[in-house]
Amino acid sequence: MMRMPTVGITCYPSQGGSGVVATELGLHLARRGCEVHFISSQLPFRLHGYDRNIIHHKVEMPRYPVFEHSPYTLSLATAMVDVAERYGLDLLHVHYAIPHAASAYLARQMMSPRPLPVITTLHGTDITLVGQEPSFFPITRFVIQQSDAVTAVSRFLKDETIRVFGVGQEIQVIPNFVDGRTFRPRPEHPLRDKFTAGGRCVLLHASNFREVKNLPAVIEVLAGLRPEQPVVLLLAGEGPELARIRELVHARGLDDRVEFLGHVDQLEEIMPVADVLLLPSWHESFGLVALEAMSCGVVPVATDRGGASEFIVDGHNGFLRGPDDVPGMVKVVSELIADPQLRSQVAEQARRDANGDFGVGCVVRRYLELYESLLPDLPG
Repeated sequence: MMRMPTVGITCYPSQGGSGVVATELGLHLARRGCEVHFISSQLPFRLHGYDRNIIHHKVEMPRYPVFEHSPYTLSLATAMVDVAERYGLDLLHVHYAIPHAASAYLARQMMSPRPLPVITTLHGTDITLVGQEPSFFPITRFVIQQSDAVTAVSRFLKDETIRVFGVGQEIQVIPNFVDGRTFRPRPEHPLRDKFTAGGRCVLLHASNFREVKNLPAVIEVLAGLRPEQPVVLLLAGEGPELARIRELVHARGLDDRVEFLGHVDQLEEIMPVADVLLLPSWHESFGLVALEAMSCGVVPVATDRGGASEFIVDGHNGFLRGPDDVPGMVKVVSELIADPQLRSQVAEQARRDANGDFGVGCVVRRYLELYESLLPDLPG
């Protein structure tokens, strides 16, 4: 029997879909017997203290007067080589193409002739935004082509990568996943009494508050609901759009119907309080927060642009609307507020579907199978 591989994982440590998925993957690989080494600038935010089979290696970025900015890509490559040699890594799994796949490519070249397979997982804006910047386009295409295996979190992202970069090698779709033991309904949640006073329905939006998340549409949906409809909107997160949204809430006279929660490390503690998630992004390569909401028994009303349609079936386990279709979102939310039975029915189906093909066990197994395919001679 083949031993479990020793894996190096690199991701952005801050809150965001790619870092969440990479960290959760590492945690579940470790629980299955893999030795996992996170190599990153800071401790990933979902790693809390010590976990068996997990070691974090902080990338040191020395300051030198000739460098206007510390060359993180080079420091990361050096750290990857150091960890690979000291701990006998079997492969590097990098999340987000730039700069992580570039550093992994350099590390693999430095390790030659010892083989060190590199897997690059594409998450979204590394392809749809960052990678299409003229100064990053050639290197993004190069590091994708040089990876030993490439995965994308949705069919939408795979197709977009092929269309934009014209890459010829296989891209395997391995979707994001959710742990139903962590993201689960909590009908007796102590915060429910706080937010549902007066029979209010709880709406939730959680994101990094960037322009692509289309937060003004969230506020306009709330403004479009009838004043007599009992509802409160929870806004979880921080980012560049926060000040603008605070101003919009005030200008629309909605201060008493909105709660700004700020940065939330453990979204699973807040999400079960909600009845409906609003995610009207201009596009989502996957939309992990919607999947997590579904697992909590929260009905998603999400964008129809991108990968969310690969796990949300409109009218069955959630609702899909165009990001500029505010009237359509208002209509759906109004119906859900007015009809608790409909809300409960969709929520139940949402949880069932989220924990089926997108449950953690199914998806982590697919990553392990990919690792095995790249390590045919791994000893027992």
